[in-house]
Order: sequence, then C-alpha cells, then structure tokens
Amino acid sequence: MADTPRKIGVVTHYYTNLKVGSVLLEAPLSIGDTVHFHGYTTDFKQEIKDMQLEHKDVSKAKAKQEVGVMVEKKVRDGDEIFLM
Repeated sequence: MADTPRKIGVVTHYYTNLKVGSVLLEAPLSIGDTVHFHGYTTDFKQEIKDMQLEHKDVSKAKAKQEVGVMVEKKVRDGDEIFLM
C-alpha cells in the first residue's frame, strides 16, 4: 500500500504561546508535506507551512534533526507524526 501513513517523528515539546511543536525526526520532512499528528488525545492532519531548525527558516529537514513546526492545534510530548 503506497498510501499508508509512515511514522516520521515524535513531538518532544509544545510551545503554547508560539503554537509550535518541537519534533524529533526519524525521516525527512519538507514544507508542503501533509502530516498526521496522533497521540492519546491528539488526532489531526495539517500541511507543513512553516518549519525552523536552530531558529532559522528551512524548507527541508533530515532524519535525526529536531525542528520547530507551526501547528494548527495543541500537540503533546510523545505524540507521533506521520507522513501522509
């Protein structure tokens, strides 16, 4: 199945005032990708529109990098992120 969501990372922190989730990646992620955040109380999909690495805007990130991603809803530590 080519359309099966693939886990690409996990949320390590959520910055409430900024509405940004810090995500430790297990696979590459790019601006424009559609992802699914899933956890015990989290379950939503969104397009990646803004991403930062070490406080600098980036369009792509590699596995093992920790990036900040603007999120539409609250995410929680331990939530998983899947590439759609």
